Amino acid sequence: MKAIPVLALAAVLLSSACRTPPSGLVVFCAGDSLTEQGYPRYLRAALGRGGRRAKVLNRGRSGNTSREYLAYLKEGLRRLENDRPDIILVELGTNDVRVDGDRVTKEEFEANLRAIVAVFRGFRTRAGEKPEIFLALIPPVPDGTPFPFGVDSPGRVTSEINPAIEAVSRDLETGLVDNFSPFAASPGLLPGVHPGPDGYRAMAENWARAILAWSARASRAKALH
Repeated sequence: MKAIPVLALAAVLLSSACRTPPSGLVVFCAGDSLTEQGYPRYLRAALGRGGRRAKVLNRGRSGNTSREYLAYLKEGLRRLENDRPDIILVELGTNDVRVDGDRVTKEEFEANLRAIVAVFRGFRTRAGEKPEIFLALIPPVPDGTPFPFGVDSPGRVTSEINPAIEAVSRDLETGLVDNFSPFAASPGLLPGVHPGPDGYRAMAENWARAILAWSARASRAKALH
């Protein structure tokens, strides 16, 4: 048998390693303070209980509106693309219903969200594929939440922001997760504009169910091929 030169053998091994599917999921969590201060810390464990290993990247930006988060993505695009996420979770809209200078209209919010999805569709996974994107309905803003929220903020969540999220998800064919209903059904999970620890755990479980269902479908699809 003819010997393979050392350099050639190394190249073969490196090429084979590059073709090996990476293990575990990389999950990119995009959003405002409900992300930066909240659910990602519980998400890895929730996925683990469902049998999926994951690296959870917290890319939340406290205080960000959809406008500000879009600017953050554009400014840090090269760095953020290097995260190579398999799944991107988007939880934005709460700050858009503020009544101060951060207030964002429904029309601008929807345009911003569409642009955010477009940016994320330019990302690639470690396998060179497009990541799966999930949008989430935002939790309620409780009545009486102090400034910079106002009396119209709770109503805007249900009449403007969440319908816009549903429309964008439908039009752009993303996943959709309902992070509104658990808090509407159990207001104790939401003592203010931010959930308590049990509320963040509930959000993590909600996200995990969606990710695990997607993962199971993806695995079945690959098995058929």
